[in-house]
Amino acid sequence: MKLMVIDTALGACLAGSYDVDGSTVTPLGVRSEEMTKGHQERLGGMARDAAADAGGLAGTSRIGVTVGPGSFTGLRVGLSFALGLGAALDAEVVGISTLDALSASVEPEGRVVAAIDARRGQVYMRMFHDGVATTEAEAVPLEIAAQRILAEGPVTETVIVGSGGEVLAATNPELARASLVALAAPTAQALARLTASLDAQTHPPKPLYLRAPDATPPTRLPGQPRVAPS
Repeated sequence: MKLMVIDTALGACLAGSYDVDGSTVTPLGVRSEEMTKGHQERLGGMARDAAADAGGLAGTSRIGVTVGPGSFTGLRVGLSFALGLGAALDAEVVGISTLDALSASVEPEGRVVAAIDARRGQVYMRMFHDGVATTEAEAVPLEIAAQRILAEGPVTETVIVGSGGEVLAATNPELARASLVALAAPTAQALARLTASLDAQTHPPKPLYLRAPDATPPTRLPGQPRVAPS
């Protein structure tokens, strides 16, 4: 299966073309840069160059795109691009959780915690055991997240992957004894494997938000008088 992966949800901008045959994942053309903003300026050119290395977009039957949790603006850039490309190619588009993809970026054996620094004293977190999710994805206060991880078993047998690991270790020094894998974003190989294996019906290309946005709509229109409190 020839497919393309798109990731703009976290700390990188990625476009990659892959051939996936069972457990064999072969890169055909990949472009990736670490960045936290400016994805909209870089993504199109990176996808063009990755596709050129792969001999063009012909034959691409699936597109995988990260849907969050992550940057509100970044993930929407990737989703818009993936949906437009999917429509042009008549290719199926699969939505991939960044937490699932981070977990798939490390060895699946044993306990793995995917954690993303969500700011405001929280992490986005999901727990896995032997590659299978054991909790839902959610936004969790740092102290509670640390308690949950420690309650799972010996911390030295736990892998914490993602930007949230160092934040959690600073909250509870005991977690510094875990294996911290500070990936800024999922690996392209992990995204390719998930794109090939996930059911597009149960993993639609829609944003995954685990808490309300920081911005709020205005309470009055421009020029409208303020209403005095009653």
